[in-house]
Amino acid sequence: MTLLEIVVIDEAAQLKECESTIPLQLPGLRHAILIEDEKQLPAMVQSKAEFGRSLFERLVILGHKKHLLNVQYRMHPKVSLFPNSQFYEKKITDGPNVTAALYEKRFLKGDIFGSYSFINVSRGKEELDDHQSTRNMAEVRLVADMHKMNFVGSCFGNLANLILLCKVQNLSLQNKRSVLVVYQVFAIQRTLGKRYSTDVRSYFSVNVSSVDGFQGGEEDVIIISTVRCNGSGSIGFLSTIRRANVALTRARYCLWILGNATTLVNSGSIWTNIVIDAKARGCYFDVTNDKRSIQANLSATIELKQIGTLLRTDSPLFKTAKWKVAFCENFSKSIARIKDMENGEAIKQLAKEKNRMMSNKGGNSSALLEVYNVKHLKLIWTIDILQQNSTQIQVLKIWDIIPAYLIPNLAKDLDVLFGRYAVDMMNRLHM
Repeated sequence: MTLLEIVVIDEAAQLKECESTIPLQLPGLRHAILIEDEKQLPAMVQSKAEFGRSLFERLVILGHKKHLLNVQYRMHPKVSLFPNSQFYEKKITDGPNVTAALYEKRFLKGDIFGSYSFINVSRGKEELDDHQSTRNMAEVRLVADMHKMNFVGSCFGNLANLILLCKVQNLSLQNKRSVLVVYQVFAIQRTLGKRYSTDVRSYFSVNVSSVDGFQGGEEDVIIISTVRCNGSGSIGFLSTIRRANVALTRARYCLWILGNATTLVNSGSIWTNIVIDAKARGCYFDVTNDKRSIQANLSATIELKQIGTLLRTDSPLFKTAKWKVAFCENFSKSIARIKDMENGEAIKQLAKEKNRMMSNKGGNSSALLEVYNVKHLKLIWTIDILQQNSTQIQVLKIWDIIPAYLIPNLAKDLDVLFGRYAVDMMNRLHM
């Protein structure tokens, strides 16, 4: 039997030192080649004695010379730019394949979904799920609803500390997308599991793994969901530089990062630099400025029962409205009482109709009322006058959401209120 003279150990960082010595015992062995990136994740071992250290790392510490493979052939240059600068001292160059024009691919329309983007999801909420894992349903919903945005091949994938491996089979075209998620594996599993098959033979399938387990892997599109959203800047093990390096270097064509910019900047970690870099490069976007993403954000807010955050004039729902919107206290109380399903329908009706102007009307308040059906309830609004500093402006006033039989009572109350208005104010109400 011919004896082996050379052994090559790939992903050597994932091997504990003791494991690397096993192939080195082969008789006749003359050369050993260890390939790894010591700036990415090592083997996972809980040990104060550093039993998780790799043989590669020990040899470097002992002064053995290492050779840098300084050309990368995976990432679009816009994706590789940040990790090359932050982790590799700008010593890595982009291969000719990734700099070619054909490597520029768009899977969704709009600048927000270019080759590299940080998408600020400012109105999310971090919370613990049933498994005591941190989740952010606003980001979950945004990821889950991306397939509705004219995705090429009708699919996508996701990222953060765990990853969603998504595979698409489309005749001769096969695109893969992944979502890496740091905490909310179960939340994304539950949400996407209702929509997609886990059968790899199906047209589109979704499977879940972790960032740690995905080291060495790559996909066409990576979506990173950073999950954390708090005022203290606490981001947990998301702050691990090696883990961030792995997450940021998995994408071929597109890397989209979802996160709360304020939380990440306040963390004082590598993610602070990521947000600052995205702003400097013009790759920073706010989810509330993308019309297609607003609906996903709205659905997540309703699902989380955070209706109060929407019923503010500065909320994403109303800040771009043609009319300024004001809410009566009775409406807020009614919204708090009604069932979740009706609650959501009411808010969605507001979102749909908020830019419609009221038709010309005259007479008393009953003639001014505008009524929309929401299940078995009625959403009541009129045009009203709001004093703002020294000026008076017309606003769309949401009075209440009530059963139909209560409308006459509300109309009487408004008759009294509008009866106090001067003639010129009433003329403005009539438009």
